[in-house]
Amino acid sequence: MTVFVRRLTLTLYFLVIVIAIGVLTYIGLSFYKLSIEARYDHPMYNYLKPSGLIGHGLGIIGTLLIVIGLFGYMARKRMKVFSRVGVLKYWLEFHIFLCTLGTVFVVFHTSFKFGGIVSVGFWSLAIVWISGVVGRFLYLQVPHTIEGRELSLLEIKGMKEELDLELLNKYQIDFSQIKSTRFSKIKLEVISKNISGKDYRKIKKLIKNELKIGRRIKRLSKMQNMLKHWHVVHLPFALIMLIIMVIHVGISLFFGYKWIF
Repeated sequence: MTVFVRRLTLTLYFLVIVIAIGVLTYIGLSFYKLSIEARYDHPMYNYLKPSGLIGHGLGIIGTLLIVIGLFGYMARKRMKVFSRVGVLKYWLEFHIFLCTLGTVFVVFHTSFKFGGIVSVGFWSLAIVWISGVVGRFLYLQVPHTIEGRELSLLEIKGMKEELDLELLNKYQIDFSQIKSTRFSKIKLEVISKNISGKDYRKIKKLIKNELKIGRRIKRLSKMQNMLKHWHVVHLPFALIMLIIMVIHVGISLFFGYKWIF
């Protein structure tokens, strides 16, 4: 996937979520603002209540999106049969998109009124979503291969050495001497060597990559430890959320709430 396609995909994810929030808010804002007692007289009550045509549908679709996003990503990450299906970081982005959109639908399904065991499930869902966003940030701080495998410190140092050699052999630039120098000064040095603008842009990119790798080497151990602690928060609440979701769906079916089926 090219940089352009990836950015376009992320933009589409964002737009879908924003549009979904906007449409649902436009349709039901006057209903959601009312107290529970006052809602009975609202003309959209039979549609927007949690067991209504729209409200119930949002709950079903939101639940399916979360389940697909969760188990799809877990399957890609942990099952060897799916290990070569796409790039893991793209699966992570799709996982976040589905779970975020699903969370939006579930929140509107509750009509912003929840209590009892449902409130435990909702707050577990909220914690899972927030911790997921944090986890995405931590994941990006730890270098990975294109297949999604986490790189070791030795491998990262090897990448840094390769960049050092490329700068030295191709452009006679010793990174250790210019790593604290501004690019404007580097440009003057490059121009004095009669290097083309295209080569300068490549040198600039190499130096940026050098600096990025250097920073990652310094904080690699810290980020790996934070990811381990992150799982302590994310996974248990995800499990609680799923258990309460199953209980909620089971009770709904037991009392005959089958939506349009």
